[in-house]
Amino acid sequence: MNGLDWAVLIGYFGVMVAIGIWSHKRVDNVSDFFTAGGKMPWWLSGISHHMSGYSAVMFTGYAGIAYTYGVTSFVTWSFPIALGIAIGARLFAPRINRMRSRLHVASPLEYLKNRYNVPTQQALAWSGMLLKIVDVGAKWAAIATLLSVFTGVTLNQGILITGVITAVYCTIGGLWADALTELGQFVIQLLAGVSMFVAVVLKLNDKGIGFLGAWDEPALHGHAKPLVGPYGTVFLLAFLFIKLFEYNGGMLNQAQRYMATGNARQAERSAWLSSVLWLVWPVVLFYPMWMSPLLVHAQKPDGSDSYGLMTEQLLPHGLLGLVVVGFFSHTMAMCSSDANAIAAVFTRDVAPVLSQRARAWGARSGLIAARVTTVVFLGLSMAVATQVDSPTFKDIITVVITWVAGLMGPIAIPMMLGLLRPFRRSGPTAALISWAAGLIAFYLVNYPIDAAVGGVALQYQVSVPLAVSLVLFVVVGHLKPEDTPERLEIVEKVNTDDDGDRSATAAVPAPAGAEDGVAGRRP
Repeated sequence: MNGLDWAVLIGYFGVMVAIGIWSHKRVDNVSDFFTAGGKMPWWLSGISHHMSGYSAVMFTGYAGIAYTYGVTSFVTWSFPIALGIAIGARLFAPRINRMRSRLHVASPLEYLKNRYNVPTQQALAWSGMLLKIVDVGAKWAAIATLLSVFTGVTLNQGILITGVITAVYCTIGGLWADALTELGQFVIQLLAGVSMFVAVVLKLNDKGIGFLGAWDEPALHGHAKPLVGPYGTVFLLAFLFIKLFEYNGGMLNQAQRYMATGNARQAERSAWLSSVLWLVWPVVLFYPMWMSPLLVHAQKPDGSDSYGLMTEQLLPHGLLGLVVVGFFSHTMAMCSSDANAIAAVFTRDVAPVLSQRARAWGARSGLIAARVTTVVFLGLSMAVATQVDSPTFKDIITVVITWVAGLMGPIAIPMMLGLLRPFRRSGPTAALISWAAGLIAFYLVNYPIDAAVGGVALQYQVSVPLAVSLVLFVVVGHLKPEDTPERLEIVEKVNTDDDGDRSATAAVPAPAGAEDGVAGRRP
């Protein structure tokens, strides 16, 4: 990178901070900070939902998969995400929106206190927060890895730079700042992605290979096969099921995008837009990665540096800086949205149970707590990022696929399925047993069993915990039904389809548990 590239990068950081400052004027209370007051247009929510699902792992870990295996990177990643969101557009998006408009909550987990009980809410909240710290830590490590390729800064320096900039704008402006910066980041990534796509096509033409003829090259042998290596049919089906829950709210930050729209119908449209973007746009981003074996030789065994090396080789200064900004845009979009979601969970769900003072927070004190929590979460995730290459976590893609995909199911299943009428009989006993058993299954498959058999296949590492949680949630709910009138009322509120023109600005009361902290009370 030269001075022009640095100017582009610094200019981008400045714009992100400016958006955060401007968004600060739109944040008067916790409802504005966490759910944009239910005033976000569906198209902005859809773009924000799409962008908050990316990170620099796309350009490191998945670039390595594309470099090694080819199109399976799309077939087993963005395609199941697109399909999962499309299913969730009807199944989950409207119901999650009604959580805000009818149950008057500001956190995706806030409704669990009354849907199940306080212990269930706390179990899911704490485990969700801890998983997110690890997940976001992997994202910081990914962008820092790319930054080191281009600038030579150390991993820890890269983590500090990106973390501090993100903390400034998302702490000041809340969800509005997240969504507006994600809109700008989408435009930047559009320009950067198209620039890289065109550069690769031109380079292939210069080498006499051509756009379609490249697939016949020996270096890309087997790269056109949809399912290869460890990414087989079982993995695809497991990943589809995982992404159905994860990208429709199971990992919390996407749920906020549905909650932020004016009504259930707009939330559904938001999901459809995100689904289409996930189906189309990753093809443009992945094509250069699929072609990378023809253009560069990766220095890392997993090929995770291939995209960075290719970018340096093909793009002139200025455009190089734009692509680096694109890397930052994806990571900062995801991490800032995660930070906002976790701040919502802590201030609305956890703090009121731990502290009597938190139950009495007013509008100003609640906002201060939300902003402090955001900074603390980002700091903890940055600390974890420095340990991503340790023996515990192994590498970036291991954290993202194995840890996040494997642990997400046990956390998300009680939350997501608890919204649906067919699972109304499953109560706190089913929720806690399925959650605990899923976590135990993750540990056994990934550590004792993995060591005993010399390695468990990746598809089973990510699918077994989810399958265990799902089966137990249904079976225990059938054997020990706990569908009290209060719980049934909550399920009906989020399932009744008569709110197309309801007000977008339902008030959000004091944090969950402020009145009594006792399970089973009506909202």
